[in-house]
Amino acid sequence: MTKSQLSLTFQPLTAERWGDLQNLFGERGACGGCWCMVWRLTRADFLKQKGDGNKAAFKKIVKSGQQPGVLAYVDGQPAGWCAVAPREVYSFLERSRVLARVDAKPVWSVTCLFVARPFRRTGMSVELLKVATAHAARQGARIVEGYPVVPRKNPMPDVFAWTGTVSAFRKAGFKEIARRSATRPIMRIEV
Repeated sequence: MTKSQLSLTFQPLTAERWGDLQNLFGERGACGGCWCMVWRLTRADFLKQKGDGNKAAFKKIVKSGQQPGVLAYVDGQPAGWCAVAPREVYSFLERSRVLARVDAKPVWSVTCLFVARPFRRTGMSVELLKVATAHAARQGARIVEGYPVVPRKNPMPDVFAWTGTVSAFRKAGFKEIARRSATRPIMRIEV
C-alpha cells in the first residue's frame, strides 16, 4: 500500500480517544510495555512499572487533559502515533549527554513514532511528523525537535526505529542541527 492509496486522517490524543491508542498499541504497549513512558521516567521507574504501570501512568497524563501526541487513522481505524510534548516533560532528554540541549530556546520534542505493521513504509511517519509539528505549534511551540536513529546496518529492524528515521524527518522539513553520536542526530524545525 502506498501513501496515495491511504485515506489518512489525524486527531490529537484525548481521553475520548484513549481506546484508539490502546487498540493501536495492543497488549505490549507498542513495544515491550513502554506505553510512551520510557523518556518520561528514570530507567529504574520505567522498569518497575513496565507494562500495566506504564499504561496507567500514560492514561493518567491523557485523562488530565494533556494531548501528548497525535493519532493517524486509516479508514477510521487507528494506524499510527506520534508523541510530541514540551522537552521538559521528558526527563531522559534532560539527563542525556548525547541529546543534551543545543541552546536555551524552548523546544517541543518528538519522542516516538509508531506505525501499525500494515502501514509501514507508506510515508505515514512523514505525515505524522508534519501533523505533530502543527499540533505543537497550535499549543504554542515555536521549535520542534526530533532524535531519529541512524541505522548501524541495513535493513534496520522496525522495532529500533521508534524515534523515527533521518529521512522521514528531512521529508517533513526538519534539519540536522547537532550530532554528538554517529547514530543519533538532533533535528529541528521552526514553526
